Amino acid sequence: MPVLRESGRDRALHYLRETVLVDPDAQGTFLSEVELANRIGVSRTPVREALLLLVADGLIEMLPGRGAYVPPMTGRQIRELMELRGVLERHAASRTLADGTVPLAVLRETLAEQERLADGGNDGDLETATAFIDRDMVFHQAMIDAVGNSMLARTYAGLRVRQRRVGVAALFCSANRQRAVCGEHERIVEALAAGDEPAAMRAIDEHLALTLRVLLEA
Repeated sequence: MPVLRESGRDRALHYLRETVLVDPDAQGTFLSEVELANRIGVSRTPVREALLLLVADGLIEMLPGRGAYVPPMTGRQIRELMELRGVLERHAASRTLADGTVPLAVLRETLAEQERLADGGNDGDLETATAFIDRDMVFHQAMIDAVGNSMLARTYAGLRVRQRRVGVAALFCSANRQRAVCGEHERIVEALAAGDEPAAMRAIDEHLALTLRVLLEA
């Protein structure tokens, strides 16, 4: 079976989503198509195509005469993201507790990986912060996936780019935020393991509220 090669547009889209948009220094700046093309190793056309896809997603703005702009997320957008996450995650906790499908093994393994990253002492390193938030998303997506509702899982997964952006930003906004997140995740796991739905709801709400506060106070 022939191996499908990743298109230039897909390579550019992946780079923009996973590297550029997550970088706090890129927020509020203009992007150079030529520079991006050189970095990625493609021509300007696939870069432009990728940028237009991100425009459609509301992650990039094309300003006449100035080019591609990375708009910082507004306070309202961040609040709305956290509100949506709360609705989905509380529902997932309730359903998985009722159905006996709480993915405790995955949650504990992912939390252990986050703790190892937090113990590394590289809070100011973008690569470490991104790796930490990638594990964070695995943690929360596992709860959602355990419900067994594919539309719910896709909806939550669709928040990935925005979650990475605010997640990494939060780590740079507050000292020792990685360790604090581990503690918040631990409380979620403990409540789920105990089958205590009210405690799980409180732990989820507290985690999202603390993240929101860190971002809005920055």
